[in-house]
Amino acid sequence: MTLSIKDIQLPVADEMKAFEQKFRQFMKSDVMLLDQIMNYIVRRKGKQLRPMFVFLSAGVCGNVTESTYRGAALIELLHTATLVHDDVVDDSNYRRGFFSVNALWKNKIAVLVGDYLLSRGLLLSVDNGEFDLLKLVSTAVRELSEGELLQIEKARRLDIDEDVYYQIIRQKTASLIASCCAVGACSVGAGEEVVKRMHAFGEKVGMAFQIKDDLFDYGEDEIGKPLGIDIKEKKMTLPLIYALNQAGWLEKRRIINIIRNESHKPKKVSEVIAFVKDSGGLKYAQEVMQRYVEEARVLLYEFTDSAHRQSLEQLVQYTIERSK
Repeated sequence: MTLSIKDIQLPVADEMKAFEQKFRQFMKSDVMLLDQIMNYIVRRKGKQLRPMFVFLSAGVCGNVTESTYRGAALIELLHTATLVHDDVVDDSNYRRGFFSVNALWKNKIAVLVGDYLLSRGLLLSVDNGEFDLLKLVSTAVRELSEGELLQIEKARRLDIDEDVYYQIIRQKTASLIASCCAVGACSVGAGEEVVKRMHAFGEKVGMAFQIKDDLFDYGEDEIGKPLGIDIKEKKMTLPLIYALNQAGWLEKRRIINIIRNESHKPKKVSEVIAFVKDSGGLKYAQEVMQRYVEEARVLLYEFTDSAHRQSLEQLVQYTIERSK
């Protein structure tokens, strides 16, 4: 039976509760409109997986400090800024089932809100002299942007192979989870080697997390995101890349032509989904995902057994068993 998030976060439940209050304070503004939007963002928070990775990683490497709270807040501030900007770029009206900031307050305000969140994160680190944390998180945000742009560039040409796919997901997803784990370790005074090990652990988890997300596109139900949305957006994910590699030249050309010119037709999207399933694309992606999980476990087992380590392992399992 899959553990719930509440069960997994038990060793850091008090820290997570305290973090919620501290994070609200970090986001406060004297400008009424801005404060109203900040309250809206805080109220519609998701499962808080990123702060959990920070606090559990900190607990594996030492004792949570005020620096840990600031590190978790820094990640949330910078990541939220990228999401607000993403919704403007994608012209998206919804985020996690709620109206997006740009849907409620228009694009100009949303861009400025993203800038505000970014500056709050930067100042939080600068004011406390935590440049090591700032470097870890800023590097992740840079990689995230590069990964998104690389994916956009490749989607135009539909020429992504497995190596390029791994590069994209390492940058756009894994880099952030890696920075969560590295920040947790760094915030409790862990040495450079330990911080690197936690970063590598988080990266493996992030790779598995994104492959799981890609598999949702082929699910039987609309969970997490609408069925076939990656195909409609011309995103080349691992199940599709594998299936195309197994196909003959004519079949490959037919499927690529559908993605390029007919991905707006539900019937054609269903054709691509059936092609991927019949070619063993889902099974292959699940095997790769499991391999990353095993590699993450090997790195985690280098740390002393504790309630924090067990919860971190459970959180890894949760990321690949989740239904959305």
